[in-house]
Amino acid sequence: MKQINDSKSDVLQDERRDQIKRAALKVFAKRGIDGTKMSTIAAEAGISQGLSYRYFSSKEEIFTVLVQEAIEEAQIAIRNVGHLPGSPKEQLRLFTQRLLDESHKHYFLLLQHALTSEEVPVQAKQLMEQYSPNETIDQLVPIFIKGQQMGEFYEGDPHKLLFIYFSVITGLMLQESLTPHDYWIQEVDILMRILTVVASS
Repeated sequence: MKQINDSKSDVLQDERRDQIKRAALKVFAKRGIDGTKMSTIAAEAGISQGLSYRYFSSKEEIFTVLVQEAIEEAQIAIRNVGHLPGSPKEQLRLFTQRLLDESHKHYFLLLQHALTSEEVPVQAKQLMEQYSPNETIDQLVPIFIKGQQMGEFYEGDPHKLLFIYFSVITGLMLQESLTPHDYWIQEVDILMRILTVVASS
């Protein structure tokens, strides 16, 4: 009986920890680490600030844990682009949709804050040394070149075109309060026009 109770307790603790992390991810993505307090995270999670400290010692600890998860998610997403169905254009479209969905979008914004904020914890900075936006672009270049050869993407330097593309997406994510919820994930074809050759009617 004690073993069963211990197992239930572990599950509840894991669920509570995940609840706090989900709330923190949303807050960090919007405010960065500079503008976030433990009280803000606790309020977003719907728990008391005291309870949040039972699972994490500080906002810096949560931020570091989330940076690790975000890097892992980004690496998996990039590695899988070439395995998505369809042509290079269709693969990049699916990748863009995933990038803009709620969880991936927040991870992406978290990494942007981790790259630019002066208050990033040392441990998180060390983790960020494993992550480079340019490396993300580098991994997409072969797919983009294949799409250029098929006439799906504009001619030109793939690095420059993909850099512009990601810059636009990042800017839209940061301005999401100006548009309805999930607006851009529904308008992904507008974003794709930055890169794709539109057939003339």
